[in-house]
Amino acid sequence: MTAQIQEIPPIPQAAPLEPPVPPKSSNLLPVTFQNDPAPPELIAQGAEALLYRTTYLLPSIPCALKYRPSKPYRHPILDTRLTKHRILSEARVLVKCRKEGVPVPAVYALDEKAGWLMFEWIEGEVVRVRLNEWLRRRKGVEGGIQLGEEYLRALMRRIGSALGRMHGIGIVHGDLTTSNMMLRPSKNEAVSAAGGSETEDQILDGDIVLIDFGLASQGTQDEDRAVDLYVLERAFASTHPRAEPLFSEVLDAYGKSFKGAHIVLKKLEDVRMRGRKRSMLG
Repeated sequence: MTAQIQEIPPIPQAAPLEPPVPPKSSNLLPVTFQNDPAPPELIAQGAEALLYRTTYLLPSIPCALKYRPSKPYRHPILDTRLTKHRILSEARVLVKCRKEGVPVPAVYALDEKAGWLMFEWIEGEVVRVRLNEWLRRRKGVEGGIQLGEEYLRALMRRIGSALGRMHGIGIVHGDLTTSNMMLRPSKNEAVSAAGGSETEDQILDGDIVLIDFGLASQGTQDEDRAVDLYVLERAFASTHPRAEPLFSEVLDAYGKSFKGAHIVLKKLEDVRMRGRKRSMLG
């Protein structure tokens, strides 16, 4: 008796997946700002927070709005507590820095329960962009960075002085990179720039302003300060390798910026040794 072979029905093809629709920027805003006639402009989006450009009180006063939206993967109570703690912690650090003369944005307003912090908008560009542009213009030019090296040295020293003032009042940044420093045009530079274009070396001019204190803490441990410097040193090595040989200017200015800085620099040697050992061990 011949067995009958049944035909296997064709497997239905799944419908092609459509790309997810990104949420509208208004859905990412704090409730307080969702109905503004001129909604804030989204500038940057990180893992924990969103940064907007908006205005404060008057349309002529620009400001930055940092918003920490709730995280659905966290327990609601824990999420609320973490957001409140981080907003208040960052605000306290900024207020202390401003009071002690450290160049940081001024705090305008906050709502720790809603998860937002509003502060001064800093004109200018981040140091990372300006420094890379300066190095790009020097590439292939006879003399290289040696031609106009004094401008680069001056920038490094301004960075070191700003960091020393911050550490001197007991603040550790926690995420020191050239992306978290702004070059704000001084009044004299703004007037001269209005009269014509910047020269190649003038793009390194400006006042250093430290930004993004989301990971900052208050403490006077020399170890923590040394780790801050080490993080910046490694950031220079990876982001601006051609400028790294002049990083000693940062440390030299830092060493003269506050009492006890020389102890931090000695600790930095220990931190470097541990970093090399980790690199060797993988």
